[in-house]
Amino acid sequence: MNNPMTEDPVERLFAILRKPEFLSMKGLSGEVPIFIHTYEAEAEDAARQTATALTTRLCNVGVTCVKIDLFDLILEQLAAEGRLDRLIAKETTFGRPKFFETMVGLSDAKTRLIPLLMQKLESAQAQISILTGVGRVYPFLRTHTILESLQPAMMRQPLVMFFPGHYIQERGMGSQLRLFGSLPTPPLYRPYYRAFNLAQYHV
Repeated sequence: MNNPMTEDPVERLFAILRKPEFLSMKGLSGEVPIFIHTYEAEAEDAARQTATALTTRLCNVGVTCVKIDLFDLILEQLAAEGRLDRLIAKETTFGRPKFFETMVGLSDAKTRLIPLLMQKLESAQAQISILTGVGRVYPFLRTHTILESLQPAMMRQPLVMFFPGHYIQERGMGSQLRLFGSLPTPPLYRPYYRAFNLAQYHV
């Protein structure tokens, strides 16, 4: 068995995501197939390049893969609704609290983002999905809200979320995602909301 601490992280990811066992969601015991790939916040540009490269490499070896950036998805939705230009024009006059409140409403995970995301995934008909942009949509859209909203809608394919921070799992304490390495999100105590840590996935 390979040691994940001694091998190239990009090559390890590629090896995991192309495995038939991973693609068929073997061994998940009925859990939803959401996986977290963590990276340091300062490596954001490299992580985005990695996500793009992985998508291309997987497609090149016959594994259909789609990459979706949450921030780009929200902008696309706002533009399609004719809201984006008006929002940009009003941004300087809104004030931070009003702008934050507006963006929270316009990017609500359960009623707006997740239905659009699921539509994109179904249209792509991919074997695996890669989700980026988690840090870019903070603070008006938080990771635990996205994960919680995904559960009822999920999911006939593995989804890998690129997360700029740490995924902490402690016995008796459940799981906790720390965005940017220091900002805690509410613990994901119930197994129904648990995502798998790719750092602990055995190739």
